[in-house]
Amino acid sequence: HIIVGAGSAGCVLAERLSRDPRRRVLLLEAGGSDRRLRVQMPIGYGLSFYDASLNWMLRTEPDPGLDGRQGYWPRGKVLGGSGAINAMVFVRGQPGDFDHWRDQGNPGWGWSDVLPVFRRMECFSGGADPWRGGDGPLQVADVSADVHPLCQSYLQAGAWHGLPVSDDLNGAEPEGVGLYDITTRDGRRESASTAYLQPALGRPNLEVRIDALARQIRFDGRRATGVRFLQHGQEHTVQARLEVIVCAGAINSPQLLL
Repeated sequence: HIIVGAGSAGCVLAERLSRDPRRRVLLLEAGGSDRRLRVQMPIGYGLSFYDASLNWMLRTEPDPGLDGRQGYWPRGKVLGGSGAINAMVFVRGQPGDFDHWRDQGNPGWGWSDVLPVFRRMECFSGGADPWRGGDGPLQVADVSADVHPLCQSYLQAGAWHGLPVSDDLNGAEPEGVGLYDITTRDGRRESASTAYLQPALGRPNLEVRIDALARQIRFDGRRATGVRFLQHGQEHTVQARLEVIVCAGAINSPQLLL
């Protein structure tokens, strides 16, 4: 298996596929290592916002509705992808949205379908319950005891205006105002790289190449057979015995397949 992109999806797939010792997995990442202070230190996300060594720093076309201004889209270019440069907020989304997707003809996307997956994924510092997971690979921290006192004033103001106050935005009553959880472990950033990829790096059937920019998916007819990539100024081509999986992000994946 060749996986293009070591972001949130790519790291998880690399870990899951390499569990089977009969499979060989190659993970290609255009960026570098996430073992840097500004990545591991939670407040460092402010430094990575305009750091071209960690961030694709994408911009939209000029938008007439914004008087011709361009939108700025930071996207992670590092092991862990955008999960290695973001603000670490962990909020799943409204259950009604998932049910709406299911009702629009997408079986398997209802809230009852995805909740078990969310629970398996997380290790919540507050412990497991019917809505939260307690022994998954991704550490999720409740930081309500550490927030600034003004946060309580904000919640109180929301209640005065008739908004419900949620004790857990990922719990039984997610609608309303509340304090969000963050993905940290022992004071350091948690990402798909730290939670999934790093524990698997010792497997002999998993190879990770960083600074490896995919340039082209190779095809035999309609079947993807390999990847051409650039690493340290040299072009390489690797062949896939089983499959090529493109996980280069919502922006770069479509470009790579054009």
